[in-house]
Amino acid sequence: MIEERVVVANKLGIHARSASRFVAVAKSFPCSVRIGLVDSDLQNGKSIMGVLRLAAERGATLVLQTSGDKEREAMNSLKELVADRFGEPE
Repeated sequence: MIEERVVVANKLGIHARSASRFVAVAKSFPCSVRIGLVDSDLQNGKSIMGVLRLAAERGATLVLQTSGDKEREAMNSLKELVADRFGEPE
């Protein structure tokens, strides 16, 4: 299992479009993906409702966990997506 923290940098935080992109990347890997805010329960990172439930705003610190086959590749891809502001301009 790998656990890392990332900061939400896009202006709107996690909303429908960014959550959808996160879930799409998470589902492209066979490992388990969990996501949550610091000091809160982790959600299934392959569930759009689980990711949206976080209601993470810009500047929020997220905990990402990957576990299983290709966990390192999944973590790197998810961290890159968040760092790239989920593909949004701001």
